[in-house]
Amino acid sequence: MSKILDDYNDINKIKEMTIQELNVLALEIRKFLIEKVSKTGGHLASNLGVVELTLSLFNVFDLEKDKIIWDVGHQSYVYKILTGRKDKFDSLRTFGGLSGFPKKEESKYDFFEAGHSSTSVSAGLGMARARDLKKEDFNVISVIGDGALTGGMSFEALNDVGFRKTKMIILLNDNQMSISKNVGGMSKYLSQFRIDPTYNRIRDEINSTLRKIPNVGNGMVKSIEKIKNGIKQVIVPGMLFEHMGIKYLGPIDGHDIKEVSKVLKLAKNIDGPVIIHVITKKGKGYKFAEEQPRKFHSMGPFNPSNGELCSSSKESYSDAFGQQIVHLAKENKNIVAITAAMPEGTGLEMFSKEFKNRFFDVGIAEQHAVTMAAGMAASGLKPIFAVYSTFLQRAYDQILHDVCIQRLPVIFAIDRAGIVGPDGETHQGVFDLSYLSHIPNMTIMAPKCIGELKTMLTFAVEQDYPIAIRYPRGGDSSNVEMLPMENFKRGKWETLFDGGKIAFIATGKMVQNAILVREKLMNMGVEATVINACFIKPIDTSLISELIYKNYSLVTIEDNIVHGGLGSLVLEYVNSLDVKTKVINLGFKDEFIPHGKVDILYRLHKLDVDGIFESILKLV
Repeated sequence: MSKILDDYNDINKIKEMTIQELNVLALEIRKFLIEKVSKTGGHLASNLGVVELTLSLFNVFDLEKDKIIWDVGHQSYVYKILTGRKDKFDSLRTFGGLSGFPKKEESKYDFFEAGHSSTSVSAGLGMARARDLKKEDFNVISVIGDGALTGGMSFEALNDVGFRKTKMIILLNDNQMSISKNVGGMSKYLSQFRIDPTYNRIRDEINSTLRKIPNVGNGMVKSIEKIKNGIKQVIVPGMLFEHMGIKYLGPIDGHDIKEVSKVLKLAKNIDGPVIIHVITKKGKGYKFAEEQPRKFHSMGPFNPSNGELCSSSKESYSDAFGQQIVHLAKENKNIVAITAAMPEGTGLEMFSKEFKNRFFDVGIAEQHAVTMAAGMAASGLKPIFAVYSTFLQRAYDQILHDVCIQRLPVIFAIDRAGIVGPDGETHQGVFDLSYLSHIPNMTIMAPKCIGELKTMLTFAVEQDYPIAIRYPRGGDSSNVEMLPMENFKRGKWETLFDGGKIAFIATGKMVQNAILVREKLMNMGVEATVINACFIKPIDTSLISELIYKNYSLVTIEDNIVHGGLGSLVLEYVNSLDVKTKVINLGFKDEFIPHGKVDILYRLHKLDVDGIFESILKLV
């Protein structure tokens, strides 16, 4: 078998290949992806689905001047392979290695970075308008998945591009997960008819001639347009885009390189915005990914021969959350669960099956999810919005304006708080304490162990105010045994160990590290107090005052940026007392955190046991 991929080293080579050679290259790329991602983990199914699509883009456009913008980046692996990063794929998503998302510092062909959904049309439109203002000449192609169209931002961009008729190409990759396909014979015929340049020229000439007929010309044109539009409303699937002012082409087979290339070439010559609707199959070419596209969307290392994950079956926080919300919902019929396209990732799959009428997946629409939850809470329900930390920040205004001002009892179950690892800057959950802590009426909690998450949820559903519970990815990371708190009182902390003149005030996952640091100090003959700051807001001011009165030095530990987090709140309160007390705030600095294994990143930022120990030696 030909090894085209082995010899590939120039993006311009693709234009010289025959369709047969490109199809062979597609097979080789799929094999390459399966082999590499099985070792590093990553987004597999979505990338297997865009192999031919990506090859077609390289076949038609000149990347030395044209710009391709990828939405999210879940579909950019093939693009990375073809833009000089093939030999670095063993380092995918590892510390210092290739990012799983577009990264400008990696390649001059990565024109815009994105780890969150629904941004490519807005970014592409900005580049297209900058091109026009600067009198430059290049094509802008924004690739967006059908799932990303559930995000309101994409429609804001489409509305804008259609209104001003800015020339750009929007490539809608429909992998049949969200948008229902319309590939009937008549639809295909009309689509082919409408993309033919001859049709567009003849249509304009006929309209121009008819309008010259005195008295009746304009009326005839309008009548013809009404009849034509009526037929298209029924048959053509892209009328929504047409009404927005964007020419719609498709649907076409996204795995047919010849066909996709043909339509892309035609789209280049249309003076205005064009949306090309391509149908692809998520997981294409790999049986297990085709059968389970959700499982293979984002995953850790796996066995390529059977598709089984290599990770352990240790209980995770997401699992515990899913089990507990089902348990609570059986007793409380007002509990409803909301997710933004992440039922499996947030642990809500069991709930979605057991309480179908009380489960709401709103798609990639976090803003809508929060305000809908506010409406539910205002009507007497108990909504629980399960969401990743990095995605909740997209709904900041809705949290402040729609939930907290009205003091509505919405529960935010914030998964993936702290370091998440391989997904990098766009996904590290190290900002939630900071963007939530300054909002009035918001209560923030964090469990020190998996068992405590369950008791916190039980506490939260009994309250009548907004509560955010943040917890990390995966399971408990150490062998420290801790009993969960059973009873909570708002703003009151738990003292786990007492003694000495140093007090560790740790929250969430960092409580385990604080206990281990205490053990290291004990080996030196130094005692320390360890406090579980189960409430980040409000903080336990009475306990802090007591520690200060007893001349303790305070060390706050959190897996959040220091600015605006637990440490800032403690330090602010200490300063208000106008006393001399040593306070050290340990957390992440004012910088974005790259991708890599979690333990490496904690060690790099001195939030592992040895790093914390080193930081407080000066107090001993």
